[in-house]
Amino acid sequence: MTTTARPAPLIELTDVSKRYGNVRALEGVSLEVGAGEITCVLGDNGAGKSTLIKIIAGLHRHDGGVLRVDGEETRLSSPREALDLGVATVYQDLAVVPLMPVWRNFFLGSEPRKGVGPFKRMDIDLMRETTRGELLRMGIDLRDVDQPIGTLSGGERQCVAIARAVHFGAKVLVLDEPTAALGVKQSGVVLKYVAAARDRGLGVVLITHNPHHAYLVGDRFVLLRRGTMVGNHTRDAITLEELTAQMAGGSDLEALRHELARD
Repeated sequence: MTTTARPAPLIELTDVSKRYGNVRALEGVSLEVGAGEITCVLGDNGAGKSTLIKIIAGLHRHDGGVLRVDGEETRLSSPREALDLGVATVYQDLAVVPLMPVWRNFFLGSEPRKGVGPFKRMDIDLMRETTRGELLRMGIDLRDVDQPIGTLSGGERQCVAIARAVHFGAKVLVLDEPTAALGVKQSGVVLKYVAAARDRGLGVVLITHNPHHAYLVGDRFVLLRRGTMVGNHTRDAITLEELTAQMAGGSDLEALRHELARD
């Protein structure tokens, strides 16, 4: 009987560590994300999620352990290098220009041009049509790609950023707390397009502090606390209740309950 070997993960971290002087920001963290999978990284403030993002995005180099992209060991030295390898990061602030139209933000920094010599200019028609088409391919039907992106809801702006990363060739999408500042309905919209990116074959790293959002879409769950990994589970190995308890601190929360109980 022959078994089909699982393809190498798109991103794989093995015992990765990072220190800033004497401060340990990460210690011995491992995770992997394959094509068409969502790996959720959960933790409260100060858990090490931001440091992990910076390592995967190429902003900071790790001190220890191994980072592999497409099976090749690497030490990313810049966000540009990460992008060239197909790793795109969408941060919470999204880095958009609110007064510019949606299509201009979609191509910001990568504007196609037409003409030659001194007559070279931005191909506005192409950018409008491409933006509209790419958003529709992700299932995003905006009223008008000429409207300023600042007039969109927070969830819609997140979705535009996801579609942009897909269009520019991302193989791995790292999302930094995409639902943190959103209500229930807008969070659902964003999670829908996170799942759409997964269904198009991307590997997704979803950073969040919300176990309910993570469990809705996640295939794997990595839990961080004070820079260390306290859990690494596949979806079929943990329930939402167990995930929430581990995220909340488990025994620490139980001890606090006893401390706060009335006599």
